[in-house]
Amino acid sequence: MAGKAPVEISLHMIGVIVVGTIGALLLGVGMCFSMVWNSLVPGIVIGIIGIAVLLSLIPLIKGFSD
Repeated sequence: MAGKAPVEISLHMIGVIVVGTIGALLLGVGMCFSMVWNSLVPGIVIGIIGIAVLLSLIPLIKGFSD
């Protein structure tokens, strides 16, 4: 890391962190619903929503290219 510029905290970076945290929490809650609380259908639905939120991180971080 010697000679590298420090990381700049921007509103975009904070948004990416928040979206990633929410997606990971949704995926984890969906897994808990399925495995711990024996609610399979709500767990699968919440887990799929969490996966979709995590997949939305790809265009947020990389951006769209033509």
